[in-house]
Amino acid sequence: MTRFLPRIWSASLLVILGLLIVYPLFMLLIGAFTSVNPVSDPILASDFSFNNFAQVASSRQMHEVVANTLIACLGGAALSVAIGVTFAWISVRTNTPFKAFVGAAGLLPLFIPPLIAGTAWSILGSPSVGLLNLLMKFAGLDLRLDIYSLGGLVFVFGIYYAPYVYVFTAAALRNMDPVLEEACEITGAGSMRIMFTITLPLVAPAILSSALLSFVIMIGLYGIPATLAEPANIQVLSTYLYRLVAFHPPLYNTAAAVAVILAVITSILVLMQQRLLSARSYVTIAGKGYRPRSLNLGVWRWVTFGLALLYLILVVGLPMLALGIAAFRRFLFIPTMSSLFDASQYSLVHFRYIWEDDQILRSIWNTVEIGVLTAVIGGAIGFAISYTTTRTTAPARRAIDLISFLPASVPGLIVGVAYLWAWIGLPISLYGTIWILALAYVARHIPDAAKAMTTSLLQIHRELEEAVWISGGTLLGGIRTVVLPLARPGVLAALSLLFVLAIRELGSSLFLYTTDTTVMAIKLLEYFQSGRLGPTAAFGVIQVLVLAVLISMTERFASRSASAVQ
Repeated sequence: MTRFLPRIWSASLLVILGLLIVYPLFMLLIGAFTSVNPVSDPILASDFSFNNFAQVASSRQMHEVVANTLIACLGGAALSVAIGVTFAWISVRTNTPFKAFVGAAGLLPLFIPPLIAGTAWSILGSPSVGLLNLLMKFAGLDLRLDIYSLGGLVFVFGIYYAPYVYVFTAAALRNMDPVLEEACEITGAGSMRIMFTITLPLVAPAILSSALLSFVIMIGLYGIPATLAEPANIQVLSTYLYRLVAFHPPLYNTAAAVAVILAVITSILVLMQQRLLSARSYVTIAGKGYRPRSLNLGVWRWVTFGLALLYLILVVGLPMLALGIAAFRRFLFIPTMSSLFDASQYSLVHFRYIWEDDQILRSIWNTVEIGVLTAVIGGAIGFAISYTTTRTTAPARRAIDLISFLPASVPGLIVGVAYLWAWIGLPISLYGTIWILALAYVARHIPDAAKAMTTSLLQIHRELEEAVWISGGTLLGGIRTVVLPLARPGVLAALSLLFVLAIRELGSSLFLYTTDTTVMAIKLLEYFQSGRLGPTAAFGVIQVLVLAVLISMTERFASRSASAVQ
């Protein structure tokens, strides 16, 4: 019986992953090639065709949507590269003061949900009541900012997804042997020439890889386009896909075709990103020890520090200030500069409005409940996947690894459409329950869980488990007594990560929620779409505070667990 356990284990994991990932995507694929519901209606061979794809390809609206998407995402990716590479160079290769602060400033946007970022910038840059426009008017400047435009979308995309470029580029710069830069310096080349002819070309794979990753994320993002593009009736792929299903009559099969096209595009880009990341021809890490080259900027080091401060103000300071003003001010209309500081204009009326909304408490409870389910289920599956693929010789390890990382190339919107297709017509329907949301979140974030768990498991030497087995222990005994205690910091961090990701998840929820299963992100979107900026800002402040508490708890858990292990 013991010799069959690895096969049973692998088969069980494949079944779980099949139900969570393969089955919904397969049903979505069938729906794209037919005109019927593949779950509830019988399917004949004659039902299969390319009609849905032909309809999408011939649609003039679709052509405009694709053009808008390319402009917004390519522009956003380019801006994120400019910001991310600059910050990576400042924090790793210069003597800029307070470099730890600069590095933290480069990462802060990762913790702000896209929907809240879009809401905050709509309050700042609205052409009619935007706070920045009002300030420019009071200052006598004949300028007007219109954030409801493709340019506004590019700007917000770029500043909020620069951290992806920063993380990849900073890591590449830290690991690069500076011997080539020093050789170039000996020939008399200046600092700028060295950076553009030696440094940046050597880290080009990391830059291109992170740019592709940012582009993929932007294509599937809904929160920022919903708040900045929809008010101007500018459609991108994510908003167009949502309209196909949300508006009457819903065009499910057309939406499935668009989702399949989007999934194929993002999958190709993710494969390109991984290929670039694994490129070895640019590697300059040698066996000898070295330190990253640090450039003395002189007085200019305060200029680079000022750039860090400016970026922090743009991505955190101004948006949070805008949310606070809109949340506590009775009316966002500000006739004079003095009225902005009039205490009588501020109150808790919007918070009271939220408190009196019956669905608010339900959405908060639903979000927490789904977050716990996502963390527990996703954490267990992620640990099982990472342990199987990194520490066992169980059969089908490669298939398990491949399937578990499929959702990494599938935007949340597509996961939501796929789950709607897969489960809405079954006799035991999960639709209308929190379980379909929790399972969709788990499927969406399995790659994140598995990657986090794998990082921790790879740090534990296999000989520790072998010592347990030699002394008569079992495989499960080794996991319980050795692996889990030693990997506890990583495991807790992964569980906390899943919980935070579930709280801020929007795309997967759009097609799966009902009145009884509304979550916080959906409620925030409903407030914004109904034009109630005050309650929207108040609820956004609450979400930011909740996320801040969760992130601080995550760091505390990780530090305490690491100390306990040591």
